[in-house]
Amino acid sequence: MPLTDRRAERRDLLVGAAFTLFGDGGEAAVSVRSVCRACGLNTRYFYESFPDTDELLGAVYDDVSRQLGEAVALAMDAADDTPRARARAGMAAVLGFSSADPRRGRVLFTDARANPVLAKRRLVTQDLLLDAVVAEDGRLHPGADPISALVGAAMYTGAMAELAQQWLAGNLGNDLDAVVDHALARVLG
Repeated sequence: MPLTDRRAERRDLLVGAAFTLFGDGGEAAVSVRSVCRACGLNTRYFYESFPDTDELLGAVYDDVSRQLGEAVALAMDAADDTPRARARAGMAAVLGFSSADPRRGRVLFTDARANPVLAKRRLVTQDLLLDAVVAEDGRLHPGADPISALVGAAMYTGAMAELAQQWLAGNLGNDLDAVVDHALARVLG
């Protein structure tokens, strides 16, 4: 196996171990030693991929965020080509993905607000999501006022982040379809 492939494999092991440790125990559970112990690697391999645990946590966030983006894209692509169906599919995918493995929700929504590294990554992701919502609005409503689209996208992305937070906290019950239906009714009327 080429050296670059071995390095990539070790990096993936480190990210996976950090995801498990962080998801189960929070930031305090993630140290160079704990991550290396969890994946069975020597600490020198940690420093081969990351200068510190902050960069590792950033990589964990990026990985889970990428997976979420893929899940949302697949769900929306499978939905009927109407604003209601696509919005419903996207909402359900965000909430379902985040709660299917509570560690995902912790990385993306819960601890991402308090941890400075994750908060910074979260802001970048929010901007990308905002751009995606504006693009979706433009696709569904060609010629719409661009300021109106930006306002709607800002409101939608902020509301989705809070909805996910409340869902993960268990404040909205346990019926995903009902929560999505209520959210959809509020957003689209």
